[in-house]
Amino acid sequence: MDSRSPGTPPLLNADALWDEFDPADYISHNYSTVLSVDAKIIAIVRDHFSDHFSRYPGRPVRGIDVGAGANLYPALAMLPWCEEITLLDRSKQNVGYLRKQLDSYDGNWDAFWHELCRNDGYAAYPHDPRARFKRIARVEPGDLFDLAGRRARWALGTMFFVAESLSTSHDEFRRAAKCFLRCLEPGAPFAAAFMEHSRGYEVGGRKFPACNVSRSQIYDSLASHAEKLQAFRVGEQDEVRKGYTSMIVAHGFRSAEIS
Repeated sequence: MDSRSPGTPPLLNADALWDEFDPADYISHNYSTVLSVDAKIIAIVRDHFSDHFSRYPGRPVRGIDVGAGANLYPALAMLPWCEEITLLDRSKQNVGYLRKQLDSYDGNWDAFWHELCRNDGYAAYPHDPRARFKRIARVEPGDLFDLAGRRARWALGTMFFVAESLSTSHDEFRRAAKCFLRCLEPGAPFAAAFMEHSRGYEVGGRKFPACNVSRSQIYDSLASHAEKLQAFRVGEQDEVRKGYTSMIVAHGFRSAEIS
């Protein structure tokens, strides 16, 4: 099943021109400032992580941001709780952007850190976030579907606007959600964000695919692999760009068993 008309073959992840994705254009339209919808997403995610790790002080973990792309705020949301953060992306352009951010990330991300610091768990963080990011973040080129065969397990994870934005295939959407959760340790907290009913998007003059999924489909894709799962609808239709109905933020904990 896919988001195209009946009889039209789905555009799969392997078919999209990811190496031509333009991170500078993407950032200029989405992350040059903190949009109101991102402030809402950040509030949900930071409170979930801070609440969990306040119960386990002094136990830094390994985190992963799957499909990190040109968005640093999921990694910044994990920063206080991690001894290492893997930034995984398959696009050469995005990998190049992420590597340039390691030494000293761009100033636009300071406003996102400020939003995180509205939570006491982040405000009390004793390290300079830019220096800490340089020390613990590592960029890894790779496809999220390859995570299914990896032995590595992370104890904290994020996946923002990836599973529904890599192809038009519902099968690949569900497989992406499963691969993300399978790479985490049992009990690991996670957060994921999605565009609901996305009809595709354009970056740098190039069109990229999306899978048309509802809030219930998003929830179901995670529910069989997660515990204490919650999914929130945030933002308005076409608030950031045309062609979607809302954003969905989900968080929970990786279940003990995934078939």
